[in-house]
Amino acid sequence: MGGHTVEEIKKEVRVYITVFVSLLVLSIATVLVSKLDVSMTVAVIIGMAIASLKGTLVACYFMHLISEKKAIYAVLIITVLFFAVLMALPLMDYQSNEAFTGRA
Repeated sequence: MGGHTVEEIKKEVRVYITVFVSLLVLSIATVLVSKLDVSMTVAVIIGMAIASLKGTLVACYFMHLISEKKAIYAVLIITVLFFAVLMALPLMDYQSNEAFTGRA
């Protein structure tokens, strides 16, 4: 089979538990951010930053992308860029509607 030692397995389990706890803390942070008295744009930006960090943790550790080859990173970077553009479009539309109507 794999030929992993007990120490290697314990180290890997420790990493998974650390990532799990980090995801749990970030989820609590998302809920706490939703209670802040900030504008919708700022709340969305903070929420998306936390969600991006959580997504990165899941992709790197649970999907094992952290140990992949360079070609995977190129595809991942292109995907992240497209995702950023798609997330920016609603924010730009929201801000232009705000400016157009004069409402804050």
